[in-house]
Amino acid sequence: MIRDITIGQYYPAKSPIHKLDPRVKIISTLLYLISLFLFRSIPGYLIATVFLFGCIKLSKVPVKFILKGLKPIFILLLITILFNLFLTTGGRTLLHVWVFRVTEEGLRTAVYMAIRLIYLIMGASLMTFTTTPTALTDAIESLLHPLNRLHVPVHEIAMMMSIALRFIPILLEETDKIMKAQIARGADLDSGNIIQKAKAMIPILVPLFVSAFRRANDLAMAMESRCYRGGEGRTKMKPLIYNSRDILAYVIVVVYLVVAVAAGRFLPFHIWIF
Repeated sequence: MIRDITIGQYYPAKSPIHKLDPRVKIISTLLYLISLFLFRSIPGYLIATVFLFGCIKLSKVPVKFILKGLKPIFILLLITILFNLFLTTGGRTLLHVWVFRVTEEGLRTAVYMAIRLIYLIMGASLMTFTTTPTALTDAIESLLHPLNRLHVPVHEIAMMMSIALRFIPILLEETDKIMKAQIARGADLDSGNIIQKAKAMIPILVPLFVSAFRRANDLAMAMESRCYRGGEGRTKMKPLIYNSRDILAYVIVVVYLVVAVAAGRFLPFHIWIF
């Protein structure tokens, strides 16, 4: 399960998506995620599917690598489906067993919510796979720059987010090493009830926290030794500049958003899945 968590990882490739300005990718991802909650019909989701897999194809990131990131959220996805399936009422009753009732509206809502969560994770993962943490930091700082007038520490916030993204794969790798070391010493991490499994995690969490604090201290000392003083007056090795392909990407995303919302809300016919 630890190896299946892909958030924060960067997949190097030479593709049109990788070459886009990181600000374009952040804004486009936000618009795409918002669009998933603006329609509730098959035509809208078909357009979203074509757009998503078209971007994945252009990015040259393997689909199986993106789908691998869905495994850690399987339990959350299952809980969301069950809650919407049994707690949403409306329409004709399809199944009634004891106190559980499945209706047309409940089934429809559960399916749509599952699609939204899956596409949300895939879209967000595609952004991190095609953008380095440094580029993400620069883009976030640039987008939040107007908040500097309100004395918001924009650079510090962007730096913290960048460091957090960098630490995710490092801590996952460290967790995997600690688990293997404990298993080699005879630790049983799989058997027993929930309480026993929680107690078995203590020998893993303690060295993991110690390692995390040690890495954070080493990073702070390295930044201090290099005279790091925040973002005031600092220059960038690769300044962010929009070009023609970035403008074209904005146009494509806006066209997708208009077409998807129009198809999902105003199309005269609705093709339901049941």
